[in-house]
Formats: sequence, C-alpha cells, structure tokens
Amino acid sequence: MSQYDVVVIGGGAAGLSAALVLSRARRKVLVVDAGTPRNAPAAHMHGYLSRDGLPPSELLELGRDEVRSYGGHVLKSTTTELRSDGHNGFWVILADGQRISTRRILVTTGLRDELPDVPGLRDRWARDVLHCPYCHGYEVRDRRLGVIGGGPGAVRYAQIVRQWTHDLVYFTPPNTLTATERAELSARAIGVVEGTIVQLVIDDDRLRGVQMDDGCVVPRDALFVPPRFVPNNHLLRSLGCAIDDDGWAAIDNTGRTSVPGVWAAGNLVDPRAQVITAAGAGSAAAIALNADLVDDDVRNAVRDLDQGLVP
Repeated sequence: MSQYDVVVIGGGAAGLSAALVLSRARRKVLVVDAGTPRNAPAAHMHGYLSRDGLPPSELLELGRDEVRSYGGHVLKSTTTELRSDGHNGFWVILADGQRISTRRILVTTGLRDELPDVPGLRDRWARDVLHCPYCHGYEVRDRRLGVIGGGPGAVRYAQIVRQWTHDLVYFTPPNTLTATERAELSARAIGVVEGTIVQLVIDDDRLRGVQMDDGCVVPRDALFVPPRFVPNNHLLRSLGCAIDDDGWAAIDNTGRTSVPGVWAAGNLVDPRAQVITAAGAGSAAAIALNADLVDDDVRNAVRDLDQGLVP
C-alpha cells in the first residue's frame, strides 16, 4: 500500500500541471494516467504559448519528466473506483487491484467526443475531420472546407469556421434551417447542401469529398464537426460528487467539488477548454489543494501539541 498527499487521476495538461505545482510545493503526488488522451490522434496542438505546433504526445512527455524531476510519481494505469477511507482520506482502486491511500484527490479525466454516425468519420478524426477551428483552422486555411451541421448551434459554428476560408459548405438534413439562418449563410457565401451524408470519399489516404444520398459527391479537403461532448464523470459520480444537468462536474471557483477533499479540473469541468486553458485550471486547482492541505496540517499539529505528542 502507498500513501500520498494528492492522487491526480488523469495525466493530460490539467493533471500534469497540477502535479507539477504540487510537487514543487513538496507534496507527495501520484498521477495515475490510463494513457489514452483525447487529442492522441492530432499531429500537433496550437494556441499554447511557446509550444505552438508541438505534438501533444511530446507535451505530455515533457510534463511527465518535469513532474518526476521534482519528486512526483507517474503511473500508467486505469483507476476503476474511488472510495472514502472512512476518515478524512480516500482509497484509489486501480485495475490490477492495487489500493492507493491519499489525503486528497484531483480528477482530470476529461471528456470523449461523440461523433455523428457517418461512415469513415471516426477514422479521419483529428486528421482532416476536425472539431476546433481555433486549434486547426489555420492549418486548413483557404482550402475547401465543410461543416457537418443539423444540431443546435451548428449554423453559428459554421459562421465561425468561415473565418478561415472563402470556400465553405454547410451540410445539413432537409428542412432544418430557418429563413434567418439561410439568409445569414447566403450573406457570407456559405454553400448549403441538404440531404443525408452516405460516406466520406477517401483517396490516397486523403479526404477528397462527401458523398450524399443522391449520389452527388461534394469535393472537400477538410471537414469540421461540432461533436457532442460526453464527460468522463463516472469516478466523481461514484463518490457522490454533484454533477450538473449536462453531466459536468459542479465545482467552486477553485475546482473544489461538493465532496470535501475532491477537486476536478480540465475538460471534465469545461468542455470547451483548450490545452492551455486546461493547464491553467489544473495549476489553479493545485494551489487551492495545497492550501487545503496546509489547513489540515495546522489542525493536526495543534491536535498533536494539545495531546503532548510533540516536544
């Protein structure tokens, strides 16, 4: 059995940033990382000051090295359950049955992207099927782009994507656009294709177009898809942490959940947080966590002094 001040569940930008701050605060920290980051298919990440264009895997490897350099520990494993230890701490249960004791927990398990049911879409994810124009728009600027729409907010999303190209097509099921939306799309020269997408057309491992149910193929070089974000909140639920109506962790302005001793940060809290935003949230949560531990240390020291356990 191992005992830590803080166990961080999730080794992405939020989790590693938190572990770095806590390790530098001389806390005993463990990061448990399943090794399946959401952005693994992406060749590069963008918008992270001083690291723009760096492959996500390299950022995480640098982060792990930095955490270890200050005495933090990183373990590749899957957390299956979190339990209260019946006192003021917790048990972290791993897939191999190992139990880890910790005073505090930070959960940074992020989210997963639920994509429309279009053949070939998942295979091209983060290559030429993209979700974040701020992350990838510049790299496909001035090319033939498409937006797979039809859902709430999709028209506005297409208007944002329009910032990066003059050749944009909005794909949508029939009879989903309002008169106002049609006028707005037309005003900015965004083409509209109504119908059912049958499949993506791929040639030489590149997206060439979108095939519709009438047999027409609309040439496109890249597609943007507003996915449905699904939070990985099962560990928080198992502890009884409050979750909002959409499944996101309910926290205060420091990242503290409704369960004392448990914090959350990153995409588990904010589905639209980019890598740099998630890293900042992890750092802020770590500072709050350390302050909470200091309060605990003071209480324990006073108790021990009153009981004559210290000189």
